[in-house]
Amino acid sequence: MEKKLTHQAIVDKAQRAYQEGLLEAAADGFAQAAASYESGGEKALAAEMKNNQSVALLRAGQAEAALEAVEGTDAVFAAIGDLKHQGMALTNHGSALEKLKRYSDAIQAYHLAADVLENAGLGDLRAEVMQTLSVLLFRRGKFMDAAIALMSGLGGVENPTPRQKLMKKILSALPIWR
Repeated sequence: MEKKLTHQAIVDKAQRAYQEGLLEAAADGFAQAAASYESGGEKALAAEMKNNQSVALLRAGQAEAALEAVEGTDAVFAAIGDLKHQGMALTNHGSALEKLKRYSDAIQAYHLAADVLENAGLGDLRAEVMQTLSVLLFRRGKFMDAAIALMSGLGGVENPTPRQKLMKKILSALPIWR
């Protein structure tokens, strides 16, 4: 039990640093938590901490380190059937790849994340990923693909927000849907 408290103390400290905007300290804390969980054989919790580390590093402008931190975490979640965390890990992977300007790889990661989240029945999270993908495709000049990605993502949202309803209405009025 004491070991769990030690893990939690490390995590709490890292989360406080993240909330205070001390991103490098947060990343270090999450790395320590990951190592602590890993040494205790708790691979899923270690993978979750590596994802947190990746997010902190990405926000700190350290995309290469963020990519290294998240690498392989999706496989840990896939092995235990945790589709939500697997999809989030793939999204984090895509975000790091996008920041590194590895756009084709990022697009692939986002598509895979969306598929996993759809299989998990998490339409709202999938919609967020598809919106991110749509923005990336739009910036790459792939306007039709961007519109399709956005419409696809919005299609899985059970209770769309007023903004999402408006986006669906605008997209459905485009000539590509006729």
